[in-house]
Amino acid sequence: MSEETTHGPVMAGVVTALVGFSSSFVVVLAGLVAVGATPAQAASGLATLLVTQSLGMLWLSLRHRIPVTLAWSTPGAALLATSTGVTGGWSAAVGAFVATGVLIVLTALVPKVGDLVAAIPHSLARAMLAGVLLPLCIAPVTALVDSPAAVAPLVMTWLVLLRLAPRWAVPGALLVALGTVLATARIDAADLAPHLAWTTPTWSLSALVGIALPLYVVTMASQNVPGVAVMSGFGYRVPWRESLAVTGIGTVAGAPTGGHAINLAAISAALSAGPTAGPDPRRRWIAAVSASVAYLVLAVASTALATLVAAAADGVMQAAAGLALLGTLGAALAEGLADPAEREPAAATLVVAASGVTVLGIGAAFWALVAGLLLRGFLRAGRAPVVRPSERTSST
Repeated sequence: MSEETTHGPVMAGVVTALVGFSSSFVVVLAGLVAVGATPAQAASGLATLLVTQSLGMLWLSLRHRIPVTLAWSTPGAALLATSTGVTGGWSAAVGAFVATGVLIVLTALVPKVGDLVAAIPHSLARAMLAGVLLPLCIAPVTALVDSPAAVAPLVMTWLVLLRLAPRWAVPGALLVALGTVLATARIDAADLAPHLAWTTPTWSLSALVGIALPLYVVTMASQNVPGVAVMSGFGYRVPWRESLAVTGIGTVAGAPTGGHAINLAAISAALSAGPTAGPDPRRRWIAAVSASVAYLVLAVASTALATLVAAAADGVMQAAAGLALLGTLGAALAEGLADPAEREPAAATLVVAASGVTVLGIGAAFWALVAGLLLRGFLRAGRAPVVRPSERTSST
């Protein structure tokens, strides 16, 4: 195999890993800490996610010779980041991660489980995600007001790169933030060595209902389903059930060391499956292999990066996470509120999710779906089904 043949997909895979990692790793750390992880346990979770998604990518891409790209659940991490605590603490959160993986495996084995997720209106699922993301995306505004000297450089970097090189806007802002930490914080070298921290899972009903179910729903609706669509757009047929089995097993295996969920990549999948990975679609699987190797390298450095994030001044990394999620928020709002017939239930779902309320120990994401479904059912009760023009058949 010539260097000219492999250079394109290899470099595309490296870029896929760098963009996928840098655009949201601060969200992952924030989410794990929010549900009770110590900084060391959060760093372990980040490393675990990188390893499990890398191994899953290697299996799927080498077995099927297509550029199947995996990622951690960024919407799921954002969901965790809005949590106000978990009954049972970190070990119960780990138990919820295990349950999420089991649900994903069941979706692969029992298609009717997937049908239950598909039955949730897309508008409500996207509105729930938007409501979860909204408080996080407000963070750059409040941080800029509270700490302008610390936050302004990364916001300005993001703005400039968003205009000149959008793909690198978030990574560039993160580099500025990490550079500021390196210049101002005192870091113990012993804290930079990679490690994994084991936590024996425990289970509580509130964690299963308030974390596992919403995490499963957003992972399926906002990552796995769009991931298949992206790959299909480039002419690839994803091995759906096997991919769910691989990511579900990977989630279960990674949960005790802190990984919350892995899934099919959506946005970053286009980097390894599209023309940037080479002119020959039959050889783009090399990009997925290259990305998986790059993720393993990043896993070695993940503890050091997590230590830098923990040492950052208040507001800096929260602002970086908010900027990273701004595009996802925009897409979720556009899709959730697009259909006028679904707008009120979607808006109610969004508002409840954004409220951050906890009822009976169960977080706002679950109650947001309940509120949206109830309002949708109430508004539709007794109405004749709407027949769209495209669905009408003419009689002769």
